[in-house]
Amino acid sequence: MELAYIPSPSSGAIQLGPLPLRGYALCIIIGVFVAVWYGNKRWIARGGKAGTVADIAVWAVPFGLIGGRLYHVITDYQLYFSEGQDWVDAFKIWEGGLGIWGAISFGAVGAWIGCRRRGIPLPAWADALAPAIAFAQAIGRWGNWFNQELYGRPTDLPWALEISEGPNREAGLYHPTFLYESLWCVGVALLVIWADRRFRMGHGRAFALYVAGYCAGRGWIEYMRVDEAHEILGLRLNVWTSIVVFVLAVVYIVVSARLRPGREEIVEPGQPGSDGADGADGTDGESADASDEGADAEAKPAAGPDPDKSAGSAAASADKA
Repeated sequence: MELAYIPSPSSGAIQLGPLPLRGYALCIIIGVFVAVWYGNKRWIARGGKAGTVADIAVWAVPFGLIGGRLYHVITDYQLYFSEGQDWVDAFKIWEGGLGIWGAISFGAVGAWIGCRRRGIPLPAWADALAPAIAFAQAIGRWGNWFNQELYGRPTDLPWALEISEGPNREAGLYHPTFLYESLWCVGVALLVIWADRRFRMGHGRAFALYVAGYCAGRGWIEYMRVDEAHEILGLRLNVWTSIVVFVLAVVYIVVSARLRPGREEIVEPGQPGSDGADGADGTDGESADASDEGADAEAKPAAGPDPDKSAGSAAASADKA
């Protein structure tokens, strides 16, 4: 008899009267709202305008969803296009199946379009959003819990995940890899926040740190999963992807720090370089004080000529005439 385990929901949907709300979709939606809210706070603290993050997210989020779904369908094509499968299921995104690599890459394309329309450097925007994206992933992973999918090997640990009998799965207790990844993403977000405050990371390095940190965790978590996946030299495809992307992210951090040290002073047209404003990036407000002093100096009227001396000069000129 098992003394403790994590139960799975009996249904992947939450009934709101006559309307079913898919738990997977709900987690994605909440994650997006959290990312936009917290990313907006960090963007303002870096000197950007309120609402800019949401405007660019209008481009980034749809692109990310499309890219995530395409990556999943391409890498797991046998689930939709093999004999006995219905290809229409490839469009049923609410049933689960988003590849993070496709979501990040396509989302970056959408963000690039949005940034160009606003005249904003994409690396600065990505740095502000980096920990917010990690928090969103932590929330989104609970959608796998609702769908009873992407769990690990069987285990008898107290935090084992109970999986019920269903299509393509056997009842039993398994490693809750969704929970492992959710907690790991929270840790990555906190790491990026700390490093950004400590080293004032700019020019895309905070985002690269998030990518490297996520890949480090995704590699060992992916290795624990038992769902069907393509393998190369005995390792799952996503493990290899994690290794390659981790190396590229670390190389970017090192090279970028040498070529472009420091952080962007101005991140949005029409906004002063308020990198020092106290806010979500952990700075101390010294730059803001300096700006206030400069503003006070500009507000003072320029000293004009002494009226008495001007009068005396005029009188002397008249005597000489």
